[in-house]
Amino acid sequence: MPAITVDDVLVLPRLPQPDAATTSYRPVHRLTTAPSGYEGEGFPVRRAFAGVPTNELDPFIHLDQMGEVDYAPGEPKGTSWHPHRGFETVTYMIDGQMDHQDSNGGGGSITNGDTQWMTAGGGILHIEAPPEQLVASGGLFHGLQLWVNLPRAAKMIAPQYQDIRGREAALLTTPDGGSLIRVIAGEIAGHAGPGSTHTPINLAHVTLQPGAQLDLPWQPDYNALVYVLAGRGTVGVEARPIQLGQLAAHGAGDTIRVNANRTQDSNVPAMELFIMGGRPIREPVAQYGPFVMNTREELMQAFEDYQKGRLGVIPAERLPHTD
Repeated sequence: MPAITVDDVLVLPRLPQPDAATTSYRPVHRLTTAPSGYEGEGFPVRRAFAGVPTNELDPFIHLDQMGEVDYAPGEPKGTSWHPHRGFETVTYMIDGQMDHQDSNGGGGSITNGDTQWMTAGGGILHIEAPPEQLVASGGLFHGLQLWVNLPRAAKMIAPQYQDIRGREAALLTTPDGGSLIRVIAGEIAGHAGPGSTHTPINLAHVTLQPGAQLDLPWQPDYNALVYVLAGRGTVGVEARPIQLGQLAAHGAGDTIRVNANRTQDSNVPAMELFIMGGRPIREPVAQYGPFVMNTREELMQAFEDYQKGRLGVIPAERLPHTD
């Protein structure tokens, strides 16, 4: 699980040491296990938010852990062209490579530690697929796709695209150097990530060494979600066991605590976490398939607009060849 790494974490800025007298640790409100499924043309995913009420996820809608899978030659799969409206998709690639193209002219290729951030806004078509060389060779594929809701006032903004290289993430460590914290978006302990967000949120990928403890300062008005990408440990001061594929939704407070077990599985060198949270939008959510709106009527309008070609047009060079 390479993402972005450093040779010596001790040269990085460090989180402040928590003040025992004033620190308010967030309790674990809910612990869930992601069911497995398939997405797109058949790549395996874990549905990280399954079983969690929408109000506890707000401002997030959906999270898939894609893989981790080691493909044989010819096996890598992606998606076909499909529409979105009313939210943002954030695709974070940990291992492997994914290409993106959309009907607004955005697109590119992401690999270890890179992020593609697509604001669908009023509507867009896009496609995600492994590059031809990866299909031919096979190889490791592992990433995340997160859906971030847009408030009513921004649902119909013009689509936008951000291509964020992994090296742009702010890198931090804990006071004892037991972790590597990659800030993708938002701000942690005064260190800002490169992602530009319509709704105030934090996104971070954390590598926690065996036996290490993370006390992560977190904005009190944000929700807090911790998803385990690999390894096992405990979460919260109540030390609830948590492992690969599980999500911890937290209650109120200003600090998140996670401990990595001293002994991990033989194929897992460290505990890997995806930590996210944001200021809740607190608006009605009407979702069906690729559309996230506020009302059923807006969903029906989105489907009509898609069927009438108002959400964009597939670029001519990407249309199937016909005789």
